[in-house]
Amino acid sequence: MSITTKDTDIKGLVTFKVGDEEFGVDILLVETIIRMMEITKVPRAPEFVEGVINLRGSIIPIIDFRKRFNMQKKDEDKDTRIIVTNVDNKQMGFIVDSVSEVLRLPVSSIEAPPAIVAGIDSEYIEGVGKLDDRLLILIDINKIFSLGEKEKIKKVYEEVK
Repeated sequence: MSITTKDTDIKGLVTFKVGDEEFGVDILLVETIIRMMEITKVPRAPEFVEGVINLRGSIIPIIDFRKRFNMQKKDEDKDTRIIVTNVDNKQMGFIVDSVSEVLRLPVSSIEAPPAIVAGIDSEYIEGVGKLDDRLLILIDINKIFSLGEKEKIKKVYEEVK
C-alpha cells in the first residue's frame, strides 16, 4: 500500500542553522525556543550531552547539535538558541547556531535524502526540502539517537532528577 500526497499537503517546520547548513524539524515536535542559558554539566554524560537546564520546573537534557553531528565547535553568541522538543515523549533541548524561521513547506517539494547529506548519516534525515534557492535538511528528531544513546540520556536525566 503506498501513501500518496496531494500538492496541497503542507508540512510546518522550524528552520535553524548549524554551521553553513540549514535544517528543519517538524513544528509539531517543537515545544519552545529559548535563548541560551546556563547549562549544568552532568558527570558521565555522553559527549554530545552538554548537561541539563531547569526550564519552568522541568529538568531537560541539552544536546549540542554540533557535537552530535561531529561538527567543529563554535562559541555561543547572541543568535545561539535552544530548541526544546519532544523526543519519544521526553523533553529534550538542542543547541543550534540560530533559528531562522517557521515556515510551511509543500510536501511535494520534499525529496528522499541521499546517503550522506552535509556529513550526516541519512538515517537521521527525513528528507531534503527545496524552497526557492534553499535546501533544507529535514531532521527526524525521533531517530537522531540510537537505543543505546537514548538509554544513556535517560540515565543522565534520572541522575539529576
